[in-house]
Amino acid sequence: MKIFRVSTLQPLHKAFLQVNTDLDALAQVLEWFDQFNSPPMPSQEWMQCQLALAEGFTNAVRHAHYGRPLDLLIDLEVQVFSDRMEIRIWDQGDPFDLEKRLDLMPQELDSEAEGGRGLRLMERIADTLSYTRTQDSRNCLLIVKKYLPY
Repeated sequence: MKIFRVSTLQPLHKAFLQVNTDLDALAQVLEWFDQFNSPPMPSQEWMQCQLALAEGFTNAVRHAHYGRPLDLLIDLEVQVFSDRMEIRIWDQGDPFDLEKRLDLMPQELDSEAEGGRGLRLMERIADTLSYTRTQDSRNCLLIVKKYLPY
Protein backbone atom coordinates (compact mmCIF):
# COMPACT_ATOMS: atom_id res chain seq x y z
CA MET A 1 0.00 0.00 0.00
CA LYS A 2 1.35 3.41 -0.97
CA ILE A 3 1.07 6.28 1.46
CA PHE A 4 1.13 9.74 -0.07
CA ARG A 5 2.24 12.84 1.79
CA VAL A 6 0.09 15.92 1.80
CA SER A 7 1.16 18.08 -1.11
CA THR A 8 1.82 21.77 -1.19
CA LEU A 9 -0.98 23.89 -2.59
CA GLN A 10 1.37 25.63 -5.02
CA PRO A 11 3.17 23.58 -7.66
CA LEU A 12 6.93 23.20 -7.31
CA HIS A 13 7.30 23.46 -11.09
CA LYS A 14 4.82 24.51 -13.75
CA ALA A 15 5.17 24.99 -17.50
CA PHE A 16 2.94 25.60 -20.49
CA LEU A 17 3.41 24.78 -24.18
CA GLN A 18 1.28 25.50 -27.22
CA VAL A 19 1.80 23.54 -30.45
CA ASN A 20 0.05 23.07 -33.78
CA THR A 21 -2.08 20.05 -34.60
CA ASP A 22 0.74 18.07 -36.12
CA LEU A 23 2.16 14.68 -35.18
CA ASP A 24 5.59 16.07 -36.02
CA ALA A 25 5.21 18.37 -32.98
CA LEU A 26 5.43 15.31 -30.71
CA ALA A 27 9.24 15.60 -30.70
CA GLN A 28 8.94 19.19 -29.45
CA VAL A 29 6.40 18.12 -26.81
CA LEU A 30 8.66 15.35 -25.52
CA GLU A 31 11.72 17.61 -25.49
CA TRP A 32 9.74 20.20 -23.51
CA PHE A 33 8.63 17.47 -21.07
CA ASP A 34 12.28 16.55 -20.31
CA GLN A 35 12.44 19.49 -17.89
CA PHE A 36 10.28 17.52 -15.45
CA ASN A 37 12.67 14.56 -15.20
CA SER A 38 14.06 15.55 -11.80
CA PRO A 39 13.23 15.29 -8.09
CA PRO A 40 10.78 15.08 -6.52
CA MET A 41 9.51 13.09 -9.52
CA PRO A 42 10.86 9.52 -9.49
CA SER A 43 12.25 8.37 -12.86
CA GLN A 44 9.85 5.47 -13.36
CA GLU A 45 6.78 7.62 -12.77
CA TRP A 46 8.24 10.32 -15.05
CA MET A 47 8.59 7.76 -17.86
CA GLN A 48 4.98 6.64 -17.33
CA CYS A 49 3.82 10.26 -17.47
CA GLN A 50 5.88 10.81 -20.63
CA LEU A 51 4.09 7.87 -22.25
CA ALA A 52 0.67 9.15 -21.11
CA LEU A 53 1.51 12.64 -22.44
CA ALA A 54 2.55 11.20 -25.81
CA GLU A 55 -0.67 9.15 -26.01
CA GLY A 56 -2.84 12.10 -25.01
CA PHE A 57 -1.17 14.43 -27.49
CA THR A 58 -1.36 11.99 -30.40
CA ASN A 59 -5.02 11.29 -29.59
CA ALA A 60 -5.74 15.02 -29.73
CA VAL A 61 -4.09 15.26 -33.15
CA ARG A 62 -5.48 12.02 -34.62
CA HIS A 63 -9.00 12.10 -33.20
CA ALA A 64 -10.08 15.42 -31.65
CA HIS A 65 -8.55 17.51 -34.43
CA TYR A 66 -9.00 15.02 -37.28
CA GLY A 67 -9.69 16.87 -40.53
CA ARG A 68 -9.09 20.26 -38.95
CA PRO A 69 -6.44 22.82 -39.92
CA LEU A 70 -2.84 22.12 -38.87
CA ASP A 71 -2.60 25.57 -37.29
CA LEU A 72 -5.33 24.67 -34.76
CA LEU A 73 -3.56 24.82 -31.41
CA ILE A 74 -3.17 22.20 -28.69
CA ASP A 75 -2.31 23.56 -25.26
CA LEU A 76 -0.26 21.57 -22.76
CA GLU A 77 0.37 22.28 -19.09
CA VAL A 78 2.34 20.30 -16.53
CA GLN A 79 2.40 20.97 -12.81
CA VAL A 80 4.67 19.12 -10.42
CA PHE A 81 3.75 18.93 -6.76
CA SER A 82 5.62 17.16 -3.97
CA ASP A 83 3.43 14.06 -4.35
CA ARG A 84 1.98 14.14 -7.88
CA MET A 85 2.23 15.36 -11.44
CA GLU A 86 -0.75 16.88 -13.22
CA ILE A 87 -0.81 16.97 -17.02
CA ARG A 88 -3.48 18.89 -18.92
CA ILE A 89 -3.98 18.73 -22.67
CA TRP A 90 -6.57 21.04 -24.23
CA ASP A 91 -7.97 20.38 -27.69
CA GLN A 92 -10.65 22.09 -29.76
CA GLY A 93 -12.45 19.01 -31.03
CA ASP A 94 -15.96 17.76 -30.48
CA PRO A 95 -16.91 16.61 -26.95
CA PHE A 96 -16.09 12.98 -26.17
CA ASP A 97 -17.31 10.75 -23.31
CA LEU A 98 -14.10 9.16 -22.04
CA GLU A 99 -15.74 7.07 -19.32
CA LYS A 100 -18.32 5.63 -21.72
CA ARG A 101 -15.61 4.79 -24.27
CA LEU A 102 -13.48 3.07 -21.62
CA ASP A 103 -16.52 1.09 -20.43
CA LEU A 104 -17.04 -0.20 -23.98
CA MET A 105 -13.40 -1.24 -24.44
CA PRO A 106 -12.03 -4.64 -23.47
CA GLN A 107 -10.01 -4.61 -20.23
CA GLU A 108 -7.09 -6.43 -21.83
CA LEU A 109 -4.85 -4.62 -24.28
CA ASP A 110 -4.72 -6.28 -27.69
CA SER A 111 -1.09 -5.95 -28.78
CA GLU A 112 -2.09 -6.63 -32.40
CA ALA A 113 -4.89 -4.04 -32.57
CA GLU A 114 -4.43 -1.12 -34.96
CA GLY A 115 -5.49 1.40 -32.32
CA GLY A 116 -7.47 1.89 -29.15
CA ARG A 117 -4.72 0.92 -26.74
CA GLY A 118 -3.83 4.49 -25.82
CA LEU A 119 -6.89 5.23 -23.71
CA ARG A 120 -6.57 2.01 -21.74
CA LEU A 121 -2.83 2.63 -21.29
CA MET A 122 -3.44 6.16 -19.98
CA GLU A 123 -6.10 4.80 -17.63
CA ARG A 124 -3.61 2.29 -16.19
CA ILE A 125 -0.86 4.88 -15.76
CA ALA A 126 -3.00 7.61 -14.22
CA ASP A 127 -4.40 7.78 -10.72
CA THR A 128 -6.95 10.20 -12.15
CA LEU A 129 -7.93 10.42 -15.81
CA SER A 130 -10.69 12.69 -17.05
CA TYR A 131 -11.79 14.45 -20.22
CA THR A 132 -14.09 17.41 -19.72
CA ARG A 133 -15.57 20.19 -21.81
CA THR A 134 -14.47 23.64 -20.65
CA GLN A 135 -16.47 26.85 -20.69
CA ASP A 136 -14.46 28.13 -23.65
CA SER A 137 -15.65 25.16 -25.78
CA ARG A 138 -12.40 23.25 -25.54
CA ASN A 139 -11.79 19.81 -24.05
CA CYS A 140 -9.31 19.17 -21.26
CA LEU A 141 -7.66 15.79 -20.76
CA LEU A 142 -6.39 15.62 -17.18
CA ILE A 143 -3.82 12.98 -16.23
CA VAL A 144 -2.78 12.85 -12.56
CA LYS A 145 0.02 10.56 -11.44
CA LYS A 146 0.77 10.28 -7.71
CA TYR A 147 4.15 9.20 -6.40
CA LEU A 148 6.31 9.00 -3.34
CA PRO A 149 9.04 11.60 -3.78
CA TYR A 150 12.61 10.58 -3.28
